[in-house]
Amino acid sequence: QAHLVESGGGLVQAGDSLRLSCVSSDRTFSRHSMAWFRQIPGKERELVGVLHYAGIITYLAESLEGRFAISRDVSKNTVYLQMNGLKAEDTAVYYCAASRENSFGRTLSDFPSWGQGTQVTVSS
Repeated sequence: QAHLVESGGGLVQAGDSLRLSCVSSDRTFSRHSMAWFRQIPGKERELVGVLHYAGIITYLAESLEGRFAISRDVSKNTVYLQMNGLKAEDTAVYYCAASRENSFGRTLSDFPSWGQGTQVTVSS
């Protein structure tokens, strides 16, 4: 399983932007779909979006379309989550996750590798 390390979280004001990064140790990074999830204390972890391993299809939660975007840099084994127009309700711990090789999914069980999470706090 890949070792994933997120970074880029922090405390921002409503309306600000943040870019989260997730570096993978897996040499087969480009053959894995990469997802971002988020979790608010006391609530279930929810899917933010998934970048298909082919790198050309992205699924984003409908409520986040237009504000969030996922991209990757294969040369750096890194996936990004660009978050614009942040709102207080975006406050959560954000996790990146890697799928099994050459697979795509949108549920927790589709992603066996997880990072430790990075806190994003948006003040209103």
